[in-house]
Amino acid sequence: MPDTNEWAPTLDDLSARRRAARAMGGDERLAKHHAAGKLDARARIDYLVDAGSFQELGTLVGGEEAPADAVVIGSGRVDNRPVLVAAEDFTVKAGTISQPANSKRYRIAELAVLDRVPLVMMLDGAGFRADGRSHGRSPTDLLAQSRCSGRVPVITAVLGSSAGHGALVAPMSDFTVMSGHAAIFTAGPPVVFESLGEQITKEDLGGPAVALSSGLIHNGADDDEGALDLVRTYLSYFPSSAWSYPPDVSDGDIAPRLVPEVLDIVPRNGRRGYDMHEVVDAVFDADSCFEVQPHFGRAVICALCRLGGHPVAVVANRPDVLAGSIDSDSADKAAHFVTVADSFHVPLVFLADNPGVLPGRASERQGILRSGARMFAAQTVASVPKFEVTLRKAYGFGSMVMAMIGFDQQSGVFAFPGATMGAMGAAAMTRAKGADEDEAARLRDAELQASYRSASYLGFDELIDPREIRNILLHSLERALSRRQAAAEPVARIGITP
Repeated sequence: MPDTNEWAPTLDDLSARRRAARAMGGDERLAKHHAAGKLDARARIDYLVDAGSFQELGTLVGGEEAPADAVVIGSGRVDNRPVLVAAEDFTVKAGTISQPANSKRYRIAELAVLDRVPLVMMLDGAGFRADGRSHGRSPTDLLAQSRCSGRVPVITAVLGSSAGHGALVAPMSDFTVMSGHAAIFTAGPPVVFESLGEQITKEDLGGPAVALSSGLIHNGADDDEGALDLVRTYLSYFPSSAWSYPPDVSDGDIAPRLVPEVLDIVPRNGRRGYDMHEVVDAVFDADSCFEVQPHFGRAVICALCRLGGHPVAVVANRPDVLAGSIDSDSADKAAHFVTVADSFHVPLVFLADNPGVLPGRASERQGILRSGARMFAAQTVASVPKFEVTLRKAYGFGSMVMAMIGFDQQSGVFAFPGATMGAMGAAAMTRAKGADEDEAARLRDAELQASYRSASYLGFDELIDPREIRNILLHSLERALSRRQAAAEPVARIGITP
């Protein structure tokens, strides 16, 4: 029988090498990192995953010169479901990416697709490592990450400064968050000064105020912990991959109920504004809604909610912003949101109350027709159950992007009584035609009767009492979910994005 002591020197050596890797950049650099109010790479992973669930991979890559080669990767569990994670370590070589580090990043993305589990990236690095070494022709990690798209959820948390190659991970992700001390940019302030002669701070170049308002980053938080809490919440609405369906919950506010408060929220006068957030909160399960990109494209709400315990993706107009008109930013936001939801089999609910897409010189210069076409293309090719409710109005292209028009593969199309629709409202039509007072009166009357006229030709599946909206949607959703009679699989799309 072999003497177990024969293994002792080998195991001691392995333990020492592991300890060195897990020491990261050393006590001094870690102390400086923590003093800035940031968690280190390993603490970030420990905070995100369930306690004791993390198993590291590639621990010894980089050796003594670069512990873990500035990126910690491995697998763990979030809410008892597997995830793969990678966290850049700024305390080692400023979190830069060498060829071995690139191999680790490639491998973790490769495993995400192979094993069909979500991938979470944590960025805090200065991009490509200019170490003068040449490694010849080799694959970049971005190739592997691109293959994750539409197959497994990809989430990125920017938790420090992220530049260059590493920063490209964020716009390729389904969902991105950042902490208050983070920044993200193509190139950092020194490169900007060298190439353009422009002096700028990293905060002004790519801090939260810039990244959130540009739409690059979806949601923000004050600190690392808050950002990682957002990641956990986001993952709770999605399946582990496109080969499975979203997880339901079986407790809480999941029963049918009337919502009489909607009558107090939504004015009957279509020209008065109101806060659509209040409608969303009333209609869907209590405390179940998570808004995505609240600071970008504010004329449209994109929120993950639950209805009867089932995850749904809600797209809703905001009559208190641009009178509900859909501008380029809100259309682009909605297009991405709808595509992600469809990719992972999350049903769509559209709450329409808009006067159309936003007209005018500034809107045209921003490309409203192109952005509106993107939103329309995203929703019309969606294969998930799709529902639409017109609360008061939806005119022209504004009705099409919100999935109102017939034969658009909806599982339910509803409207409140008195909802108005058509190419444009009566007031705009009166001005466009130069109508006299008698004709203007006829146009106003036709507008008021539009919902009943449309209902008489099955333009809607049903005109509903506003108090019934939750129950109607819940009933329709549970019927539509019966289409899940085959195993889930990734969505195949044919068409070119406008």
